[in-house]
Amino acid sequence: MSYRLFEGKDHASIYQKYRITPPEELKNIILQYLDTKKGQPHVLAVDLGCGTGQNSRLLAPNFQEVVGIDISECQLEEARAVPGYSNITYRKGTAEELPFPDGSVDLLTAASAAHWFDKSRFLAEASRVLKPRGCMALLGFSDTNTRFHYQTCGETIGHIYEEVKQKLKPYTSSPVGVADGKLEELYRAIPFPDKERIESIPVNCPISVRNFVGFMQSWSMFQAYNKKDPQTAENLLLSTQKRFLEVMGVTSPDTELEWQMEYYCVLASKPR
Repeated sequence: MSYRLFEGKDHASIYQKYRITPPEELKNIILQYLDTKKGQPHVLAVDLGCGTGQNSRLLAPNFQEVVGIDISECQLEEARAVPGYSNITYRKGTAEELPFPDGSVDLLTAASAAHWFDKSRFLAEASRVLKPRGCMALLGFSDTNTRFHYQTCGETIGHIYEEVKQKLKPYTSSPVGVADGKLEELYRAIPFPDKERIESIPVNCPISVRNFVGFMQSWSMFQAYNKKDPQTAENLLLSTQKRFLEVMGVTSPDTELEWQMEYYCVLASKPR
């Protein structure tokens, strides 16, 4: 991972609190693919760029062992603080230098992280550590078809959201654009013949105004903006929440709206 944008303690705390967990339906697609290509048993899953562990915890019930890898010790501290997952361990490291023997990993996964990887070095490591017929699943969500629903004001909420994104656009790192492209270049570079890219998995996510604004706060581009001008960045969050509530005609930031989003997933299986 050449980019180190998620390492601060405050950002890690925000990430743990507000970052969303991938949906069960996407996990089921990944597990079905793994079952079809490699079959049982599901021994070791490695979650790359695991952050505060949302995706690692999602996978834990389905594997004997899950190892979360991240470059940020602050993110890993937040992940380790979540109780109840005795089969997960977290290690500091990168996707380009994996601490696993050749042919030892059943599933390599990365949730909203693969766009930060050094493509060629990561793929070389994936080829090395995966078992024969082992799989990789690189997932994320696209912001191009985001919709909101709350009574009759969903479109207006969407306009406010787009204004915030435009405000933060100058602070967007180029790898975020790779994510917006649904990892097309990375998919093309995967050397395994057996691969597929699912471009649209629609998900409806109920979320409170408070948590949605917190989710925006977790963005790398917001954190870059915040680093440059903390007070203006804080004011942007406060005004965005205020505008959401005013448009919705409510006063409580715990009021829920429906967030319609779109996930994608790159799947590949190593040859025998």
